[in-house]
Amino acid sequence: MTRVPQPELPPERARLAASLRELRTGTGLSLAALATKTTFSKSSWERYLNGKTLPPGQAVRELCRLAGEPEGRCLALWELAESEWSGRAAAQPTDAPGPEDSPGGDALRPAGGRGTFMAILASVCALAAGGLSVALVLVAGHTGDSRPSAPPSSAATPRCLGATCEGQDPMPMKCGTHPLTLASHRTSTGAHLELRYSTECGASWVRMWSTRIGDRLEMDPAGEATGRPHTAKITDGIAAQSYVYTPMTEARPGATVRACFRPVTGGSRECFEARV
Repeated sequence: MTRVPQPELPPERARLAASLRELRTGTGLSLAALATKTTFSKSSWERYLNGKTLPPGQAVRELCRLAGEPEGRCLALWELAESEWSGRAAAQPTDAPGPEDSPGGDALRPAGGRGTFMAILASVCALAAGGLSVALVLVAGHTGDSRPSAPPSSAATPRCLGATCEGQDPMPMKCGTHPLTLASHRTSTGAHLELRYSTECGASWVRMWSTRIGDRLEMDPAGEATGRPHTAKITDGIAAQSYVYTPMTEARPGATVRACFRPVTGGSRECFEARV
């Protein structure tokens, strides 16, 4: 009997499913046990892990929590898969970062559908180097799951304020939930930069995408050139195709924040700034 080949999953969804399977393996939980510890059913998890259905962002966050892994990179993969699923990726210009931030902001967002995405290792969710953020657009009709989601209120509560945010990662500190974009800049090499600010945390950071391995981003704390800058560097192809952001710096109303981009090609440093 001839076996009918199964349709091949889109690469974005295949990468997400592979990463979720690895996370689930790390938890040591069966599908049934996974259902008891999350707000999603056993049958739903079976579909999510096999790529049959795009999981909601909440499912990704809950699995990351159970596995004890940062959620940024998995949410970056989720946004790419959701962009392909909803058709947003095809509708966007190739030089654009993707849709404007939804209520999910950076903490619920990574890392932007923008043209062809390089091959991503299935273990990408467990990587800690660099920070990523992804904007979630929860599409209710795609999950096929009738079970209620967990209340998001506690997840959105900031974990730092002002000086206590200095040098911290905006994602685990929950400062990227409703960020403002203070300024944006496109470099001569084609990289995109944005200065971000959280009113809830009183802190700012800068992110970049469409970069190259070796590119470097620096942010001057409170805009002071003599201070020790917070930095982010593109270390691999995964980071080059994702949103990568610097640690945060305290930014009070009226303060100026400044960021500088250093391309790996050896070109001149490009800086831009904005007032909070």
